[in-house]
Amino acid sequence: MPIVRELAPTLLGVALLALLATAVLGAYRVPHRWAPLLAILRGAAQLAVISVVLSGVITSPWWVALALLVMFGVAAGTATRRIGWSVDHGTMMAVAMAAGVVVTFTIVFSTGAIDFTARYALAIGGIVIGNSMSIATLSGRRFTEAVDDHWDEVEGWLALGASPRQSTIEQARTAVYSALIPSVDQTKTTGLVTLPGAFVGAIFGGVSPLEAGRFQVVVLAAIMCAGSITAVIVAAWLAPVRVRPARLR
Repeated sequence: MPIVRELAPTLLGVALLALLATAVLGAYRVPHRWAPLLAILRGAAQLAVISVVLSGVITSPWWVALALLVMFGVAAGTATRRIGWSVDHGTMMAVAMAAGVVVTFTIVFSTGAIDFTARYALAIGGIVIGNSMSIATLSGRRFTEAVDDHWDEVEGWLALGASPRQSTIEQARTAVYSALIPSVDQTKTTGLVTLPGAFVGAIFGGVSPLEAGRFQVVVLAAIMCAGSITAVIVAAWLAPVRVRPARLR
C-alpha cells in the first residue's frame, strides 16, 4: 500500500529511537525505564487521532472551542495526578491553569498581537495549555518537596507563632522560580540553541521567517505570562501547610 511505504521510514526511525532510549535506561537500571517508550506510543496514537479530527475541526470556531476544552481537561487532570488526586488539588489545578490561559488569551487577541481566528486560537491554545500543565506540575511538586526537605524549619516557624502560609512562604516562592526555569531557559535560548516547533512549522507552511518570528515571540510571551500566573496560584494555594506533606513519587 502506498501509505504504508510512505510511513515505513518514519515508523522505523521512531522505533529505533524509542528502543534505544529504553535500552540506555535499562542498562543503567533506571526506574520506570519503559516510560519513554510508552509515552512515544501514546503520543503517536493521540497525534494520529487528532490529525484526523482536526482536518474537519480547524475551520469551525465551536469545534475548536470544544477541542480546547478537552485539551484543558486532560491537562488539568494530568497535572493533578502528578501531585496526588484529590478534589482540592483538582480544583486548584483547574483554577490556576484557567486563570493563566484566560488572561493570556484576552491580552493576545484583544491587542491584535495575533488575529482572533479559529486556526490561531487552536494553535496558541494548545501550546499555552500544554506549557501551563508542565509549569503547574513543577510548581506543585517543587513546593511539596521543598516543604518536606525543610520541615524542621517550617515546624520551627509554626512553633514560634507564624501562620501556616508565613511558615512556607520561602518554599512557595522558590517553587515558583524553579517551575519557570525550563520555560525561561527555552525563551532565552530561542534562535540560538533551539528553533521552536511553532516557528519551524510556520516556515514549512509557507509563512515568511519574519512573520513566523513574530508569531513565535507572541507564543513565548504567552507561555511566560500564563505560566507565571499558574505557578503563583498553585504555590499560594498549597502554601498553608499544617502537617508534613507526603513524599511524591
